[in-house]
Amino acid sequence: MNTHFERTGPLTELRSYPQWAQDMVADCESTKQSVLDHELWAMMRDATLDQASTTNFMVGVWPFIERFPSYMALNLLKTRYGRSEGDNLARRWLVRNIRVEQNHGEYWLNWAEGEGVPREEVLNARPPHGTQTLANWCEEISASGTLAAGMIATNYAIEGVTGEWSQPIYESAIYGESFPEKTRIRSLRWLQLHAAYDDVHPWEALEIVCTLVGTSPTAAEVKHLGECVRRSYTSMRIIGDLCLADRRSPRRVVEAVA
Repeated sequence: MNTHFERTGPLTELRSYPQWAQDMVADCESTKQSVLDHELWAMMRDATLDQASTTNFMVGVWPFIERFPSYMALNLLKTRYGRSEGDNLARRWLVRNIRVEQNHGEYWLNWAEGEGVPREEVLNARPPHGTQTLANWCEEISASGTLAAGMIATNYAIEGVTGEWSQPIYESAIYGESFPEKTRIRSLRWLQLHAAYDDVHPWEALEIVCTLVGTSPTAAEVKHLGECVRRSYTSMRIIGDLCLADRRSPRRVVEAVA
């Protein structure tokens, strides 16, 4: 049964959402924390990440960055204007934010160039084996999952945890000063945007999901949504592990496509 949900409390306070959502977020917290605790972010923040691992990261995450607007478009296709308040809310939000995403690929390439990874390599290199796990998962759930599942996996889980790991990197003076002053703003633009607006984006996505499924979804629905969140977190953690593979092996992980 879909019992209507309409948020009355502050957007960014978990208690403003149904109990099932509060419980789901709590159940997923340890998996989320395993992403935030990954050594990749600390090394990046401290400007100690080696060049090979940096290249792995820029190339390995690129398929996800490049395809992210398409995940939102796939979820947009599931909406029907006027069918429900959740559909209307999701439709407005997705249309508006697909436009926001349009420049993020370019900002990622600028960040890569600032890190010494040519955009041609990001665009044309073969990503480290296994790093497309995240991109493939988000495409799968956005194409074949429910609207609620697609949005909670991408716009809630991934955008939320990305906002949290990107913020300390962007705020790190050591990291910022590792870029030449004349190109620093350009190089850090992707981090700046994600450390800022992603504070609100995942909360907006959670509100949409709760509006779609209501205050009393079935136990199976809640379990599935939680599994989607955890799988997104796990996929991002896998990327971190694989991007650091070069520190454990002398063989270069990223190979140019012939």
